[in-house]
Amino acid sequence: MTQKLVVIGNGMAGARTVEEILARNGDFSVTMFGDEPYGNYNRIMLSNLLAGVETEEGIFLNDLAWYQENGITLNAGVKVERIDSEARTVHDSNGVATPYDKLIIATGSYSWTPPMKNVHNPKRGYHQGVFAFRTLDDTRGMIRYARDHERAVVIGGGLLGLEAARGLQNHVSHVTLLHAMGHLMERQLDEKAGQMLQASVEGKLGIEVITNAMTTEILGKDRVTGVKLADGRVIECDVVVIAAGIRPNTEMVANSGLPVERGIVVDDQMRVEGQRDIYSVGECAQHRGSLYGLVAPLWDQAKVLADHITGTTGVAYTGSKLSTKLKVAGIDVASMGLIAPERDEDEVIVYNEPKKGIYKQLIIRDDVLVGATLVGDNSKAASLIQAFDRGTALPEERAELIFDIGGPAGEVAPAEMADDAQVCNCNGVSKGAICGAVSAGCKTVSGVMDKTRAGKGCGTCKPLVQRIVEWANGGAAEEDPAASWYVPGVPMPKPELMAAIRKYELKSVSSVFDKLVPGGQHDAKSKMGLASLLKMMWADQYVDERDARFINDRVHGNIQKDGTFSVVPQMKGGVTTPSELKRIAEVAEKYQVPMVKLTGGQRIDLLGIPKEKLPAIWADLDMPSGYAYAKSFRTVKTCVGSDFCRFGVGDSTALGIAIEERFQGLEGPGKMKLAVTGCPRNCAEAYVKDLGVVAIDGGRWEIYVGGAAGAHIRKGDLLTTVGSAEEVIRLTGRFLQYYRENANWLERTYSFVPRIGIDRIREIVVDDSDGIAAALDAAVEEAVQSYKDPWKERAVPATPGQFRTSLPLTVLPQVPVRS
Repeated sequence: MTQKLVVIGNGMAGARTVEEILARNGDFSVTMFGDEPYGNYNRIMLSNLLAGVETEEGIFLNDLAWYQENGITLNAGVKVERIDSEARTVHDSNGVATPYDKLIIATGSYSWTPPMKNVHNPKRGYHQGVFAFRTLDDTRGMIRYARDHERAVVIGGGLLGLEAARGLQNHVSHVTLLHAMGHLMERQLDEKAGQMLQASVEGKLGIEVITNAMTTEILGKDRVTGVKLADGRVIECDVVVIAAGIRPNTEMVANSGLPVERGIVVDDQMRVEGQRDIYSVGECAQHRGSLYGLVAPLWDQAKVLADHITGTTGVAYTGSKLSTKLKVAGIDVASMGLIAPERDEDEVIVYNEPKKGIYKQLIIRDDVLVGATLVGDNSKAASLIQAFDRGTALPEERAELIFDIGGPAGEVAPAEMADDAQVCNCNGVSKGAICGAVSAGCKTVSGVMDKTRAGKGCGTCKPLVQRIVEWANGGAAEEDPAASWYVPGVPMPKPELMAAIRKYELKSVSSVFDKLVPGGQHDAKSKMGLASLLKMMWADQYVDERDARFINDRVHGNIQKDGTFSVVPQMKGGVTTPSELKRIAEVAEKYQVPMVKLTGGQRIDLLGIPKEKLPAIWADLDMPSGYAYAKSFRTVKTCVGSDFCRFGVGDSTALGIAIEERFQGLEGPGKMKLAVTGCPRNCAEAYVKDLGVVAIDGGRWEIYVGGAAGAHIRKGDLLTTVGSAEEVIRLTGRFLQYYRENANWLERTYSFVPRIGIDRIREIVVDDSDGIAAALDAAVEEAVQSYKDPWKERAVPATPGQFRTSLPLTVLPQVPVRS
């Protein structure tokens, strides 16, 4: 007989428990209540959403369709106000009583607010500009508000506070992290590790950290203007985020007469104490006196509860050994077990390398690992977690635990891992779950990741996920069918995609998603590739949507590792004038440019420019863009040529300038770097460019394509030899257009040319064997005629935040402009 199962809580623990029950074919009609009006999403990923590296769609574990597909009644946005255990009903905020045979309480936790004056406003909850960091709505509110403000304070130096601080750097110019304790992440890290983490957060990320900082008051009458500390200091800010910890959400349960101490008291089958048919799971559950906030224990609880409730006997949850491996604000951190020795006989091994931000501590008792802390280097974390979980004997040479001695880098072999070994901490995925997905017919790495969500969190476990998939599949994973798609979010190879775009006249990225993707789902990772393709196809008819651009294309500069940008003025063919040189020097001095660099492409690169200074620098330079940032036609490198060089047989400089003027800014699937050299001595390195032109005797020019001299080394293939500069320009445009129309996204010519074959390319581009030469010429002509200098955008920003201040991510050495 089908039983009525009611689940209070639609968070990660509640939904995971239902998934486990469904997987066991439990005979239940399921009704779920969730405070939020959504499906089930991964709270761990909210920091990535805040940082702008993940979309809202990307953090959902189960969308609303999943509930319908599994016959689950979801009361989204409906709060349960009372449990009547005698009548076996729950009463919600709509006044409806829902009966149950089995009840699971998974109410999770709420964001705890330390006692502070003025933190709340009677009319609106939190004071204007103050936010918790717990829900999707919290994150949305932070993003909206921070866009128009400049200085943020984050209260709380635990994992959540650090992630909030890192994410806010994407929206405001300055972030201060306040922590009431003496060092960061004091529950997971010892004092030394916490100090090391702080040094990395300050030095590498540019986040100001103040420890022993007790916040007592939020300042500002109508909106936040600052915070006041217990010692009287005032920190000015206009955004405050509270990430000071969480507390179990138990008030409703306690008011319903069920046993609550620190959390809801449960036994080893996750039953609420004194109740036969009421269970609790997740952060709200107190088991043997302990509360758990990490994902792995919650998943363990969900499995035991699902086994028990579906009839498996003898199952018990006996507690979890806590371990975690993750990136905290981009910095590798791992912690397991003890953070400090407890007995005199405990053996402690410590390695400390402050300059690199690396700290490792092991605590060993009776030859068993009982605690470990790693900061800055997680390369040995997997093997340490395995030793910690299993309690296995350790090598006599303790250094082997934290270093790779006399052999290749240590990796845990999939065959040696237990099935219940945790692989993905962010989403609680074990080796067994990955192998199960492979056994069920999912043979590709990306498919397994989508099915299990392994590797979908911080990403540090992706290499291990791949090794397990390959091992489980007998040595090699199958090729993903999506590998032939031009972009991951649209299920079509490039020719089919282009044909559909032309058929339906799709001229914007959003229209492609709406028309060609089942369900119209927009994929953030596909936007840049689609934008490039549509610009190539439609030229000036393309409908520009700013969110489809990468940061480089939004501000027309190349972002550097520290979050600043480079400015590269155009110097056609590498030729400049004294007045341009003087202007560049004056701008470099005026704006205190940290580095002025001559590039390999014969340009002058101004490095270390903050985003907010870009418009002013462009205005003062008043020179076109050198396109050192885009997936596009870049530069044409030239040698001295025939005017001055004793060996020159062709005017390479004039031809290089003509080519650059002709094709400047041309969109492509990848970068396009060119060169023209005046003789076969090849001073401009034309043989190793995407397209290179070499002058030879008799006024002729050789055209080479598909060369490379970067991470890949390849001499270009000879396309043809022609007798005039005009023919060079015509065939250059024709080849580039053929490449633009037929290359995969991000495929450079050094891969494209050998893939198609130089003979085939010669037939099409030179001999016109397919009869498309005229069409290629016309298409490239339309593209060059639609060219607009993007630097002119400086006068009126395309969006209010286009050139808003952005804090550097890494503090780099300052190189003087002049010695």
